[in-house]
Amino acid sequence: MSLLCDDAITPAPATNAEAGTDAGITSLVALSTGEKVTNPKHERKDRARPAKAQQQLSRKAKGSANRDKARRKVAGVHARIADRRRDFLHKPSTRLVRENQTVVIEDLTVRNLVLNGKLARAISDASWTELRKVLEYKCAWYGRELVVIDRWFPSSKLCGDRGTVAARMPLNVRTWTCGCGTVHDRDINASRNILAAGLAASACGAGVRPQRESSRTGQSATKQEPQRREP
Repeated sequence: MSLLCDDAITPAPATNAEAGTDAGITSLVALSTGEKVTNPKHERKDRARPAKAQQQLSRKAKGSANRDKARRKVAGVHARIADRRRDFLHKPSTRLVRENQTVVIEDLTVRNLVLNGKLARAISDASWTELRKVLEYKCAWYGRELVVIDRWFPSSKLCGDRGTVAARMPLNVRTWTCGCGTVHDRDINASRNILAAGLAASACGAGVRPQRESSRTGQSATKQEPQRREP
């Protein structure tokens, strides 16, 4: 069966709302509004099912029909986890894009973060890369602006009130007190700093942003120099 559809997504009505997001493991994202979206941890909850299916597969004789059946069962278990994760990511991302004119995220290098053996499985289960992809194309659909700030911006260590930067911020520190006396929730403070940095980048120009493709234009955020043709 072949279907040909001609459909266009209508841009959402303009709004003055803005949101900064800080991706995490305990909370999938923390928003600058003070809200936290809980990480459902689909792979962790269903970890026993793929392990059992893989164990059954290893017991089947190679080349047998039972092994092929067990292989399809393993694939189905993993596909179910991936489908649940993808379905969940669509819900907060759609709400973020519909409610906010500007959404600011960090330019995370997930492939480097998963090199941490203790956190690799949790980071992969959170699927930060997929969340960013979803936000990119939905912002393009609904006429929103997605701002990506530099990965080296110290969002977690920066005091949102005084602008001072803490010397160290281990991952186990979830709340911290600045020298000015302000007590910060690590994730909420980071999301507010991300929002402020993103709005500054949007106002000052593309040169402040990391060198990645823009969700709206598909071109690099840095100024494009015209290419000279060789004679």
